[in-house]
Amino acid sequence: MSSIPAHLLNLDEAFTAGCSAAFRQITNHFPISPTDTLASPMPPLSALTDKYANAYSDFYGSGTPCVFKSGPDWPVRQGPQAQRFIREARPVYRHAIRSTWLSIGERIYQRLDSIGVKWTSINPLAYANAGEAKPFCSLILSIGVQPHSLVYDAAVAAADVVKKILVEAGFPSIEVAFVESVVTRSFATDPKLLSFDPLFDDVPELRKPFSTALGLSIAPLKYPYFEGTAALYLRLSKDNKRTAILTCAHVARPPVYPNMGMTRKNESQAREEVVALGYKGYDNAVNAMMRTIGDLIEFIDIWNDELGRLGEPVEGEDSRITERRSEHLKLVAKAKKKIEKVNAIHDEVTKRRTTLNQRVLGFVLHSEKIEVSLYENKIDWSTFKGNKVYVGGNLSVADFRFTMFPQPVDRVDYQYPPDGLLQAYGVVQDDEIRNPQHLDVYGEKCLLVVKNGLATGTTVGRTNGLESFTRIYAHDGTELTSIEIAVLPYDKTRGKFSDFGDSGSIVLARDGRIVGILTGGAGPTEEIDITYLTPYWWVEQKIKAKFPDCFLYQVVE
Repeated sequence: MSSIPAHLLNLDEAFTAGCSAAFRQITNHFPISPTDTLASPMPPLSALTDKYANAYSDFYGSGTPCVFKSGPDWPVRQGPQAQRFIREARPVYRHAIRSTWLSIGERIYQRLDSIGVKWTSINPLAYANAGEAKPFCSLILSIGVQPHSLVYDAAVAAADVVKKILVEAGFPSIEVAFVESVVTRSFATDPKLLSFDPLFDDVPELRKPFSTALGLSIAPLKYPYFEGTAALYLRLSKDNKRTAILTCAHVARPPVYPNMGMTRKNESQAREEVVALGYKGYDNAVNAMMRTIGDLIEFIDIWNDELGRLGEPVEGEDSRITERRSEHLKLVAKAKKKIEKVNAIHDEVTKRRTTLNQRVLGFVLHSEKIEVSLYENKIDWSTFKGNKVYVGGNLSVADFRFTMFPQPVDRVDYQYPPDGLLQAYGVVQDDEIRNPQHLDVYGEKCLLVVKNGLATGTTVGRTNGLESFTRIYAHDGTELTSIEIAVLPYDKTRGKFSDFGDSGSIVLARDGRIVGILTGGAGPTEEIDITYLTPYWWVEQKIKAKFPDCFLYQVVE
């Protein structure tokens, strides 16, 4: 790519070359489009398909192989050239099993433990073919197991055990599937954090990683490669200015610590400091700036080439040539101005925030419910936005309306959040998670949610009405079993709801009420297909038990 002379943009030539290289790198490794994915061939035959022919078709589209599924075969298209059905997991609400599900689920996982099944998750889900309104399967227990840990014959026997429990509970029609899936916890005079005002910021998406906007990446100073996301700002009492950030235990004190529990009781106790942006978050943010400049340089080259072919203005020329020349001159001028703005942020960040010590944000206050106490001088309180989640970036104004309010009858008094900042306030209670009132694109009632995290930015999804059970097997041989709320991808066209590094993100309903805190996800190895969160109504109870005067940071206009 021919690079525009750096002196015309007041940029260092080596830096400009780096930006161009970043542009080439991102374009050379552009992700496969959804249509390419749909047209991709089926995986080759494996040990799974030797025993179970539908191993890769039952949950096609998720990348999750199935060891065995009970009940009748799911629908497939016939013929050698027939396209495969793309499966979408759908939430389950108002099912008759609701009132007894937790006790049934506990019996199931205890029975699986007794027969030696290394299960990782138990997800009660419905399934539909992508694009179809009604699920063809209203409820199936999708039980994740560690890859290669369960052979076909053992899966058949385990399914019989689970089916027996379901029959005894009065639900003989619910089928069981064992899939290879793992549950992961998604890690990833000092200057103040940058202000963040999308209404006036020229490149808000590039400022956001270094600002106080929720979705801020945080990591332990000693272990900056374990990164997660700040969930909420809390006030510890009304009598002082002490502010805390709520996040996940494995973000503030990752598994490298021998004991996850810790409370800082006095000033003499050593501080376990936390930084804004660990290794990955900082590198991603700086590289995003360089790619943006590289993109703009490429566009300027293209527009200047077209200006050359349009030629210099001449009297009596075609009005279309005059109009097109004017358009391109404005585009070049606008791109140069944007490069100057991005370069200014790049200079600020690389000069004053390069080292970890320059990005120290606060320290771990308590690690059971996990609050990270902030150093007050790290925040410019005159520009602080409080608990607001930026829903812009990779979700446009139109996207937010059409995904979160897809039904016209469901848009009473709808307004897009000012400047794309959705105010977090109030809590979605347990009853509404189980029995939501939002209408999805098919007119079905569900709970639509949004979050902005370190890894995936702004994404939308739907919560499930039945809890999931998860199991993590630690390296030291211990097992951690949890009850979580599952968040399913909105649909196949919008991709996953979260990825590694999004842990700690606050998940909001479309009106800003707090649903929960993102803790991890499940899927094939090194992939996330289902996201898990801890409901905030429960977290709030635990925080109040430790800090009775604690409350959410007040609404900032």
